Amino acid sequence: MIIIQIAGGLGNQMQQYSLYRKLVSLGKEVKLDLSWFAEDIQKNMLAKREFELPLFKGLPYEVCTDEERDRFLKLTPFQRFAGKVQKKLGQSDTSNPNVFEESKMYDDRVFELEDKYVTGYFACQKYYGDIMPELRKLFVFPKSDDAELEKKNSELASKMDSENSVSVHIRRGDYLDPSNFEILGNIATDEYYKGAMEYFEKKYPDVHFYIFTSDHEYAREHYSDESKYTLVDWNTGKNSLYDLMLMSHCMGNICANSTFSFWGARLNGRPDHEVIRTYKMRNNQPVNPQIMHDYWKDWILMDNEGNII
Repeated sequence: MIIIQIAGGLGNQMQQYSLYRKLVSLGKEVKLDLSWFAEDIQKNMLAKREFELPLFKGLPYEVCTDEERDRFLKLTPFQRFAGKVQKKLGQSDTSNPNVFEESKMYDDRVFELEDKYVTGYFACQKYYGDIMPELRKLFVFPKSDDAELEKKNSELASKMDSENSVSVHIRRGDYLDPSNFEILGNIATDEYYKGAMEYFEKKYPDVHFYIFTSDHEYAREHYSDESKYTLVDWNTGKNSLYDLMLMSHCMGNICANSTFSFWGARLNGRPDHEVIRTYKMRNNQPVNPQIMHDYWKDWILMDNEGNII
């Protein structure tokens, strides 16, 4: 059996679930561990999270029992002793052989696992790019209980379907905090967005951009021309799920270095679909053009100066 820990926000949960489906497609017995969302764990988190995969309609998955999880995570006396010895020697504690932790951008060893507890975020498109048609069928957006909101989103989705529409996801907020900026900042820059928009403008003179961001004041200041831009600012809280739905109806997607906008692009099934993403995801993650094009097949990579890589 393989158990995959589900953790993080919605985008990360969708990635971990996608790896789950990939391993299931390989004939493996796989279950999900949801214990990260327990109240006693979340109370110590700076940014508290909820298990959000049930927001999708009828998403199938199997959850492990406490006993199944403990079989992997509870160390034997010998393993605990080995861990203490490693610590005294100044080595990292690798005393639990039952746990596989993702340690690089793409690690294909995960497909060979048979009896492991698996942790990681698995953002790389190569992990499950080949099963995206199946995943698009599984991630079903529910109808909103708010009739007015349902009508507004449905009408906009139809409009997006009929035009050269491009979604633009701008992640600010927590990315501007000094502690996060060092790792995540100066990647999806103003130059990046300018270059990405110009790419679509040259191909489609009648293109219309749909701006998705939590910083509405910033968007109104920078993208005020309503003939060219539409700020989508009405899907908030749990209704943010519908922003993903709307992004998936656009002809093009311009992503931030954010798993949320990656999923808006991934769920897009339009045959004329094009995606631009940041060349880097994080400043502390080495990147190589050849490897990145292999890991993100058919995605357009653009650096922080607006140049296509």
